[in-house]
Amino acid sequence: MKFLVTQITYLLSQNQTRGNLKALLKYLLFLLVIILLYATVFRWIMAEVEGQDHSWVTGIYWTLTVMSTLGFGDITFHSDIGRLFSIVVLLSGVILLLIVLPFAFIRFFYAPWLEARIRFRAPRELPPETSGHVIICRNDTVAQVLVQKLKLLGIPYVVIEPDAPKAAHLYERGLAVATGEIDSSTTYEALRADRARLVLANADDATNTNITLTVREVAPKVPIAAIVEQEDSIDLLELAGANHVLPLKQTLGEHLANRVNAEHAHVHVIGYFRDLLIAEFPVHKTPLAGKTLRQTGLRQTFGISVVGVWERGRLLPVHHDTVLSDNSVPVIIGTKGQIAEIEAFLVIYDTNYHPVLLLGSGNVGFAAAVALKKKGVSVHVIDRDASPLRRIAHLVDQVFAGNAADREVLMKAGLAEAPSVLISTNDDAMNIYLSVYCRRLNPELRIVSRVTHERNLEAIHRAGADFVLSYAKLGAAMVSAILQDRELLMLGEGVDLFLAKVPDSLVGKTLGASDIGARTGLNVIAIQKGEEIVTQPRPGMVLEAGAEFVMIGNAEQRQDFNAQFG
Repeated sequence: MKFLVTQITYLLSQNQTRGNLKALLKYLLFLLVIILLYATVFRWIMAEVEGQDHSWVTGIYWTLTVMSTLGFGDITFHSDIGRLFSIVVLLSGVILLLIVLPFAFIRFFYAPWLEARIRFRAPRELPPETSGHVIICRNDTVAQVLVQKLKLLGIPYVVIEPDAPKAAHLYERGLAVATGEIDSSTTYEALRADRARLVLANADDATNTNITLTVREVAPKVPIAAIVEQEDSIDLLELAGANHVLPLKQTLGEHLANRVNAEHAHVHVIGYFRDLLIAEFPVHKTPLAGKTLRQTGLRQTFGISVVGVWERGRLLPVHHDTVLSDNSVPVIIGTKGQIAEIEAFLVIYDTNYHPVLLLGSGNVGFAAAVALKKKGVSVHVIDRDASPLRRIAHLVDQVFAGNAADREVLMKAGLAEAPSVLISTNDDAMNIYLSVYCRRLNPELRIVSRVTHERNLEAIHRAGADFVLSYAKLGAAMVSAILQDRELLMLGEGVDLFLAKVPDSLVGKTLGASDIGARTGLNVIAIQKGEEIVTQPRPGMVLEAGAEFVMIGNAEQRQDFNAQFG
């Protein structure tokens, strides 16, 4: 009843709705006048022509039965004038009562009422006891990936959607959404921002600044993470009150640059776990190519643990007999000293001092160029627009104005000799096309690319890209790291590091008997209990209560783990 009253109140509060209702009432009044007029004529014909006396009720009754085409036949005319009048009443009734009235009712009442119902289908506030939730200010690509992570972590969330019909549609699809304006303090009061775990401002820079100031009025102490587009806006958002400013495009460019092969074989550090480093390195043109993991002796020689191997965009589990191909990129875990040792071992291999090729010089490309310049790597840039080329020219060795899909431009920029190409355009279709093109022109090339939408991940790997990272994945990973109070770790697109307590069903069993890898595809890289961490645990290690798995895998594999082991 309260919901119905709310809908009717909203309906009557709209100027257009009030106008519609007035139009509908005018038509009903007109229809009533017609019915009374027909009832009067009916009584006159019956009295003067037919010689019968009927009451007003009978006149209205006859008029309605004829206009509605019911035609009971209990009251009829016998004269021609009466029958002609019946035809007029019948035809006008078909038009006014059976055609115009339903359409007028739908147009002026039912449709607005249905819209009001839709508008109120998504909630406008959260229950008073809500706490520990994440408020996401816009349903963009970052939010869509983040929501999946929050579900896995068991963290409640709500997404703000100003458009009520769209919010209702998202709500019906199972998204925790609320209707409200993202720059209104009333919205954040209704969403219990003062008891939230985090507020994510993920609109444009100006709107994010407004959101931050608005949230600070309602919840002075709530942590706020704000995504920033332009580097110049970082200080403004910090001054506005954001606790975490996330320059996603700049960070994306840096991560892509760290995956580029240049000059000689390198170990790329991709994250930290406690005092251990997680890194990866290319096997290409090193003595490790073609050998099994046992034959490489990496653990015995350097003390590092190989926890997985990238093969054309897929992170595969490893065992002693895993063969490292020329395209393999092992993921390793070890101390700073151990990583330095294998770096010294690799430095003489896969030497190629030709410039790296950068396709696209937007914000992501610019950030990648800055990161490569800090490493002292030579870079050639291709872009069809002169303006971004002028901005990036001082960071790179040479710029080429033209279409990156033009073979002549690519060859002139040095694709045939380049050790790597970094594709940073904002168009997924173009990135896929360029991956195919560059792979055909130079099969030995390492291709690093960005994507916007996760649905294009498989396609770009099939196109020939060796490493791919998306804007949305990176944004979700950065927010997830903040929520878990840990360092950002970007293993690759679709792959993440998970911490999970040893389930009761596995306590007392050995790691080998748990069969986690075979049943879920997750790779257990370490087991920690308190401050003690065992990396590359042996199959015979007994699992204890209170211990935690440190695992690498994707979201689906983590869901399988939860479903199978609890």
